Amino acid sequence: MFGYIVPNQEALGEEDRTLYREYYCGLCSELHDRYGRSGQVTLSYDAAFLVLLLTSLYEEEEEYSSVRCLLHPLHSHNTRRNQFTAYAADMNLLLSYYSCLDDWNDERSMKKRLLAKALEDKAARVSGAYEKKVRVLTESLDRLSVYEKENSNNLDSVSGSFGAIMAELFAYKEDEWEGTLRRMGFFMGKFIYLMDAYDDMKKDRRYGSYNPLLLMQELSPETEEEFDDRVGSLLTMMIGESSRAFERLPILENISLLRNILYSGVWSRYNTIRASHQSKKGNQSNV
Repeated sequence: MFGYIVPNQEALGEEDRTLYREYYCGLCSELHDRYGRSGQVTLSYDAAFLVLLLTSLYEEEEEYSSVRCLLHPLHSHNTRRNQFTAYAADMNLLLSYYSCLDDWNDERSMKKRLLAKALEDKAARVSGAYEKKVRVLTESLDRLSVYEKENSNNLDSVSGSFGAIMAELFAYKEDEWEGTLRRMGFFMGKFIYLMDAYDDMKKDRRYGSYNPLLLMQELSPETEEEFDDRVGSLLTMMIGESSRAFERLPILENISLLRNILYSGVWSRYNTIRASHQSKKGNQSNV
């Protein structure tokens, strides 16, 4: 996953800040226990959000523990874990593995090839329990690869391929909330894909890599500021649809933390990227 679904730490109260850390550390510990160090390095904020969302919706009982890790070897810290922590760990590992394979096939990234190799046996072991999800994941990544090879500028179709992956991951089981969770995941997936494309524009322009937002910018007479505004509007629509689906779920637990992430935290990276664009523009005007 990409790590854009994060809380706005500055706007969190101490209780919610502690709560989020416990879920995040619980997922980190789960990845280590199930898949070792190579699994642990795939840890993402997006998967932590999935744990928090499903736990809050289904109100699952939790196990509490205190652990130490490589990043915090001197002080123990508290964790929360439940069946959704295990599920999110599995989904995070599968998505990381197939994404690494996709990056190796498309970009010949040796770093991703090595990580894929380290995750290969672990992914094979867990895939049998999630045959449908693996099928959706691989088919969607294959479709995304075709769009990239065609140099497609169809933002809806391209981002929708990743949206389909997130929709499948959010649909934990077939029940009355499946459709709403799928819709929430689908639009969050589109948001994540577009945010990642926005984040990578400078790098992709330098290396000539595929990026649908670069294609959109090249075909438009907009100024950079107008372009940033249009990207912001697209992202607002995507996360807005995801949030509307979220508000239809009967969630009471952890609601302030979830809303902090959906309405504030998800914009952290966008604001940083946009500020860097404005800074670059200002520096150029002073030359």
